[in-house]
Amino acid sequence: MAVKEQRAEVTGGSCHRNIEDYGIIGNMLTAALVGKDGSIDWLCLPRFDSPACFAALLGTSDNGRWKIAPSDERALCSRRYLDDTAILETRFETATGVVTLTDFMPLSAEPGKTNLVRIIRGEAGHVDMRMELVLRFSYGQAVPWVQRRDYGLSAVAGPDTVHLHTRLPLKGEGQTTCSQFTIQAGERFSATLSYHASTLAPSFVPDSQESLQQTTNWWHEWTKRRCQLDGPAHWQQALVRSLITLKLLTFEPTGAIIAAPTTSLPERIGGQRNWDYRYCWLRDSALTLLALLQAGYRQEAEAWRQWLLRAVAGDPDQLQIMYGIAGERWLPELEVPWLPGFEQSKPVRIGNAAASQMQLDVYGELFDTLHGARLAELQQREEAWALQKVLLATLADKWQTPDRGIWEVRGPARAFTHSRMMVWVAFDRAISAAERFHLDGPVDDWKRLRTRIHDDICRHAFDREKNSFVQYYGGKTLDASLLLMPQTGFLPPHDPRVLGTLGAIEDELLRDGLVSRYSTEDTQDGVDGAEGAFLVCSFWLADAYVMCGQREKAVAIFERLLGLRNDLGLLSEEYDTLAGRMLGNFPQAFSHIGLINTAHNLLKVDGPARERAQRRG
Repeated sequence: MAVKEQRAEVTGGSCHRNIEDYGIIGNMLTAALVGKDGSIDWLCLPRFDSPACFAALLGTSDNGRWKIAPSDERALCSRRYLDDTAILETRFETATGVVTLTDFMPLSAEPGKTNLVRIIRGEAGHVDMRMELVLRFSYGQAVPWVQRRDYGLSAVAGPDTVHLHTRLPLKGEGQTTCSQFTIQAGERFSATLSYHASTLAPSFVPDSQESLQQTTNWWHEWTKRRCQLDGPAHWQQALVRSLITLKLLTFEPTGAIIAAPTTSLPERIGGQRNWDYRYCWLRDSALTLLALLQAGYRQEAEAWRQWLLRAVAGDPDQLQIMYGIAGERWLPELEVPWLPGFEQSKPVRIGNAAASQMQLDVYGELFDTLHGARLAELQQREEAWALQKVLLATLADKWQTPDRGIWEVRGPARAFTHSRMMVWVAFDRAISAAERFHLDGPVDDWKRLRTRIHDDICRHAFDREKNSFVQYYGGKTLDASLLLMPQTGFLPPHDPRVLGTLGAIEDELLRDGLVSRYSTEDTQDGVDGAEGAFLVCSFWLADAYVMCGQREKAVAIFERLLGLRNDLGLLSEEYDTLAGRMLGNFPQAFSHIGLINTAHNLLKVDGPARERAQRRG
């Protein structure tokens, strides 16, 4: 079901629309963004991190898109996902009739091959329709060689070949393939875009209706595996949509989990904070894994753990904070000069220089996740514990080294409080694992170091004048990641220092009801300009409220965050409270992780309360 009904006019040639106007479809190899106007403006083939063949999202229609919509630009549209699936249905209403457009990507049984299916169905009256297909490979730059075929057309550009299979009449208008047709009530047309490498044979393209049924069945089977939560219906719907979104961000062949399927959607319109998120951050994917594991998706957890062991194999000193989806280590950051960017937000970046940064907090997230996997009784592997011991030996030598922190600042390296806290988490979880599961290791040495790190943080990161922990040793600024202290177990929720930090963050970082990750005006992060409110930080505030016994505040901010989702239940990375619009890459795994975890935390509190009420009754 749709999260909320939303109707809008179908606009014409402009490709610049709000981020929240998009929905996602995918097949766990890649993903496409579909606009309210029926235009697919972003698609990378054959993988999430491949060059885009539809790049209008970051440019214009000349950079590639595939639009199917009524010819009447005044048509009204509403949309939804078919229940518990990633199948998107858009309904257009015109003065003459009603038509629905169903978009989905069947799961591929052949490596390196992908189909994208669009089904147009007449619902009432008749509707004049127009299709425009503009294929541009290499991020909207390369014009392919297009040939007519008896099934439709083929387009070749270097290593890539795309076929369009359809019965619709096709004609060329310049470098655009078009089709104009009228659909009557009860009629159905389909168009399938099929990709394969130029050196491979074309994929078999099954009947579109058969593909739709198979894809529907697969998603229904997958969502049935989730654990059922006893909570408000709209919370349950939000959880399911978030879980499906996280699944869409997994790369099935390797088990990797990407942060988002897009690059360079801006953190401030017209600004420079534009990054490529189509890679696997150890932090983000570890937290994604915990969210999936909490919901009962053990298979995904095991696949990710195997990806992790392959990706980080080798010298522990060369542990990276992020990798490619197949475990690639070299992710050079480049700028794409021919794309003007989303609403002129430049530069458009490919790759991510953060891959070379040292961020000590990733050790803590890794150890917390692997410990969670053991508690969930996943099949144990000796090499996982062997890896952890080697990583701890390395961490013991460099935990005092200044790093770039959770927010990947491109300014000076610091002794970030969150980084040191997560180092403490790494040793704490290793000690717990060794004692609970009878694993070998220098536990006494780890305990001494854990105590030393804890004392060091409390001595150097707590500002008595502010009555709060601060972002980094010797600093005065705050950081939303400090909200995680009670969740990690570093300090009890009701410790005066935790409550003081919570109050300081409310005073300095809570703006218009949402939390900024830090003050860009007071922090040298190496990038000019401001940014929106980082959504996961507001979920962290709700979690802190839950742990500190302020449940009403937690529910209020959680409901506020649910209200920021688009009509399909999707969240981006950030939100502009003044303009009332989403910012940053979309949809964002981190934001949906926050939603899932906060819902679980609230429901854990609700459970005992309901039991007490039932006993009193």
